Amino acid sequence: MTQASFEIAFSAHPVGLKARVEGQGSLENTLAYWQAIVVELEARPAPALLLIDETRGDPLPEQDWQQLVEAMKGKGLDGLRIAHVKPLGLQSVEYCELFALEAGMRARVFSSEDEAITWLRYGLS
Repeated sequence: MTQASFEIAFSAHPVGLKARVEGQGSLENTLAYWQAIVVELEARPAPALLLIDETRGDPLPEQDWQQLVEAMKGKGLDGLRIAHVKPLGLQSVEYCELFALEAGMRARVFSSEDEAITWLRYGLS
């Protein structure tokens, strides 16, 4: 297992908490930045999360997305609206959306931050 290497910045946003993450796309990094998000949400509760994911590299395979969602179950994300924005390309992140929905999380994947904000403000589901 490699050590997680990424940068994440948190800020308040009118829709809730905004997180911007950069670094190499890997299962280790993805698990680590989601764990950092959980810690931040414990310190700064919010009704929604706007995640701007600017990680680079090969897309995570389906089984890694499923592992991520399983690892995040019960961590407090289920009551949150989550908009996961991949402005550098969606890759295979749609698997994460499907697995999250199956796990009872309200999550959507977007390529545009504006679309994500609109969904967080007005979306149904």
